[in-house]
Amino acid sequence: MGKVFRPSTRESSILSKIESTKEHARRLAISAVRERTEPLAIAIANKLVDSNLVETTNKNSLEGQIKKCLEKLCRSDEFDIDYQIAPIRNLVPQPHVVSLYVTSFVIEKLILHKDVVDVFGSDEDIYLSIHQQVKKILPI
Repeated sequence: MGKVFRPSTRESSILSKIESTKEHARRLAISAVRERTEPLAIAIANKLVDSNLVETTNKNSLEGQIKKCLEKLCRSDEFDIDYQIAPIRNLVPQPHVVSLYVTSFVIEKLILHKDVVDVFGSDEDIYLSIHQQVKKILPI
């Protein structure tokens, strides 16, 4: 018969602090996106096109779509964000919520846009490319 794990008060408080720290970092990242939506959208679009991960007929349209995605991220509640990133949540060991959200958008929705010819590369390649730009633009 398996042993039932009952964390002590000390373990519970440590686990609670870890979770609250993660949630705090998540809220800070999303609020930082509000302040830097346009430069972040431009940087991500440029990186995706320059890395040959997204082939498009209109780069400005791609920037606009990513900007709309980032604005939607800022307006979304926690459930909507978790629902959007659920399929790729385990893509990397310590994912950044903004990078995951935009990666999910590129993989699932941007590929269907009329100005996007095709999306190339693996999910991880797309995430790493997006995350590189997120790290540059966002201070968190």
